[in-house]
Amino acid sequence: MSLVTGILRRALRLPPPRTPRVSVDRDVAVPMPDGVVLRHDHHRPAGVHRGPVVVVRSPYGRAGWIGTVFGRLVAERGLQVVVQSVRGTAGSGGRFAPFDEADDGRATVAWVLDQPWCDGRLATLGPSYLGLTQWALAPAAGRSLKAMGTLVTASSFRDQTYAGGAFSLDNALSWTSMMRTAAAGGLARITGTLRGRRKVLEALDALPLRTGDQRATGGEVDWYQDWLRETDPGSAYWARRDHTGDVAEVARADVAVTMLGGFQDIFLPWQLADHAALRAAGGRPRLVLGPWVHTSGPGLAAGLREALAAFERAFDGTHGSGGVAAATTEEAPVAVTLSGDGGTRHLTDWPPPHAVQRTWFLRADHSLSVQPPPDRTDGAVRWPGTLVDYDPADPTPAVGGPILTGKSGPRDQTPLESRADVAVFTSDVLAEDLVALGPVSATVHLRAEVEHLDVFVRVCDVDPRGRSINVTDGLVRLAPGAPATAADGTRAVTVDLWPTGHRFAAGHRLRLQLSGGAHPRFARHPGTGDPLGEATTLVRQPREVLHDAGHPTAVTLAVEPRR
Repeated sequence: MSLVTGILRRALRLPPPRTPRVSVDRDVAVPMPDGVVLRHDHHRPAGVHRGPVVVVRSPYGRAGWIGTVFGRLVAERGLQVVVQSVRGTAGSGGRFAPFDEADDGRATVAWVLDQPWCDGRLATLGPSYLGLTQWALAPAAGRSLKAMGTLVTASSFRDQTYAGGAFSLDNALSWTSMMRTAAAGGLARITGTLRGRRKVLEALDALPLRTGDQRATGGEVDWYQDWLRETDPGSAYWARRDHTGDVAEVARADVAVTMLGGFQDIFLPWQLADHAALRAAGGRPRLVLGPWVHTSGPGLAAGLREALAAFERAFDGTHGSGGVAAATTEEAPVAVTLSGDGGTRHLTDWPPPHAVQRTWFLRADHSLSVQPPPDRTDGAVRWPGTLVDYDPADPTPAVGGPILTGKSGPRDQTPLESRADVAVFTSDVLAEDLVALGPVSATVHLRAEVEHLDVFVRVCDVDPRGRSINVTDGLVRLAPGAPATAADGTRAVTVDLWPTGHRFAAGHRLRLQLSGGAHPRFARHPGTGDPLGEATTLVRQPREVLHDAGHPTAVTLAVEPRR
């Protein structure tokens, strides 16, 4: 055991290793069917000459934290690990084509299973992109695949890229810059790392969007341009990279799947859709959720512990860890750590079957109430609502929330809520704790002259001092006819917010924010129907949000029933 892994073991709360000695065969070549050679490092525990193999496929290299956490640390627990660089990265040949991993995954599985040191049993492990590569190779592995340790990831990255029908600009451009910097060598890589975020921040305001990659990285990036063009849900580009249809097959193959998700993670809604698909197909996944962002250390630690415990069970204790810390899902298959100091819930399923729906309605005095708005129109043709303006030339900024880099997660909303383009509605003080646990959605009734616009909704927790902290949010992009306009000129917009697990403490209040965007997390809506990458004309998008009896704008949370 190295000094580094000893420190990491304590930080991740893992028990002592089964073996302190691990040998590593580096830069092992694996030919792909098209002649391209991919390379991996083979971590082999002392005394293990044949046994199960954990496959880790990464675009982020094989050294550093990837090789240490997902290679050596796992091998110290008695399991062989193959950490492979995906095509076009860190020593592997070919051109990097993001998310297109099925063919290479299939060939890698066949090669590993054919090695004399593999006993025919496989597991996979890793977060984010390393999770997508797991879903990509799973169909080829079939019943040889015994366990999957998936952390903050999903079986397809398309819907995250176009969350709510908008474009996840910050995530897309930040990741593109990071990958370009990682590919640079020597001094260029060091310089890119130092200057990268500053250049990205400047590029996020660029119009048209197709120039953003050039401003952030100094050149055009093929995949970024692909994402701007391939916006159609039926795109062949994304169909090739979509593994949602294989999730049920994983369940039917009886693979032990563990899933680690964060309530402030960029992939959460789609990871939970994978969980639902596994359950519907008869699978028994183990799910851990908590108040984590995408790059959270505590989240990573919880997911690794869960995966290692699953590997131990899947391999019947042979070649296993010799004492991995008990998984948090031993008591029940779903473990949820609440934000707001709400403790942990052990559940039989997700969404929690015992949760009840509770709705808060917007009122004309900017309050939130569980009572529907009264019918006070007195025969009037229309009842005035709340004006929410949106100027794409000065877009409403993103403050916290599920963002890949930068200031993500819970943040003080005071600066945002002081803006004229953000409307807030606040409940009375809570007499007792309220625990939101499950899906969150809003219905927004609005009237607008422009047909192209975004609707952003956020739920916040306001403490007794008046400090507002974001809990969950969501955005939906509107186009002509979607949703349809009613006879009175209004549109009823459904917004699915991120699912949540949060305790609103007694003495706190709920708050709802309404605005026209959250830039640059979501690319600003120009107010036109111009193609995503080409728009330069910016049209102001005022809208009237209605909250009368005939147009009850409201937010609905799944909450724990009162005891």
